[in-house]
Amino acid sequence: MSSSLSVDNPEAARQAADEFRTVHAAIREEVSRMMVGQDATIDGVLAALFAAGHVLLEGVPGLGKTLLVSSLGKAIHLTFSRIQFTPDMMPADIRGTNVLQENETGGTKLEFQPGPLVANLVLADEINRATPRTQAALLESMQEKQISVGNRTIALEEPFCVMATQNPVEQEGTYPLPEAQLDRFLFKLVVGYPAEEDYRTILRRTTSNNEVALNPVSNAETIIRMRQVVRSVPVPDHVETEAIQLVMATQPGSEYARPLVNEVVSLGASPRGVQSLILAGKVRALLDGRFAVAGEDLKAVAPDVLRHRILVNFHGMSDGVTPDDVIQEVLK
Repeated sequence: MSSSLSVDNPEAARQAADEFRTVHAAIREEVSRMMVGQDATIDGVLAALFAAGHVLLEGVPGLGKTLLVSSLGKAIHLTFSRIQFTPDMMPADIRGTNVLQENETGGTKLEFQPGPLVANLVLADEINRATPRTQAALLESMQEKQISVGNRTIALEEPFCVMATQNPVEQEGTYPLPEAQLDRFLFKLVVGYPAEEDYRTILRRTTSNNEVALNPVSNAETIIRMRQVVRSVPVPDHVETEAIQLVMATQPGSEYARPLVNEVVSLGASPRGVQSLILAGKVRALLDGRFAVAGEDLKAVAPDVLRHRILVNFHGMSDGVTPDDVIQEVLK
């Protein structure tokens, strides 16, 4: 499959891209039966899943962040688990631990009992309520696709994807994610309020006896195959250069940094930002029926890819400048 989208094999490329759009549309339609008014967020979590990345969902309570991820778990035949983070949660609570079990002969043996991290799709609810120690355990699984228990290392089964939620308003009893962990997320999606016309649909679906039951329309093998399709999409040299310069433009002191960046940014995007731009651009190109990434793809995905990778300094915050403002300035 790695060469299926090669420009030398346009027919195979067309078939692979058609299958990608079919799989994407089927999952999107099934999730949309439950989720109303969050089309952009649904597209974002699907893009992260197909690009083999993790996603951070930020929004006030009640907007359906948890419902979205759990609906995705039902629409795809994957092992799904949910972790409700609390300050007293320990790393062993999410990774699993060795438990003393009685064997057939009456003796005892140590047996590993897996925690909720051992799943294909993990919903990390209110991730900023976990202590740094527990966040670090989650970070290892996100980056290395493995967990460590004692002297044992356990590889996590693919596809593996963490979708985390956090409430930006409530800060009491929370532990903000450090920049190193934020950088592990492919996207940071800001979940907003639904439009007025969507409220009526939400009410009819949630306050009546008409219960929506979601059915699996895809599986793990298909997701893995679609990830290979995504990585097969070629990137022209000039688009690669544009992605590199776009990320460098967020770094203060860079030759591509605009005056606003030098003034209000203390930390810009890392090389992971370039990787994420390209991967997200590949997904967008496929959905648009193209077999190569274009500059317009990079511009479209830049806010979701870069907003959590830009740290605004105190001067910028006091002036009300946000990472999204910096990205819009860079995109000019």
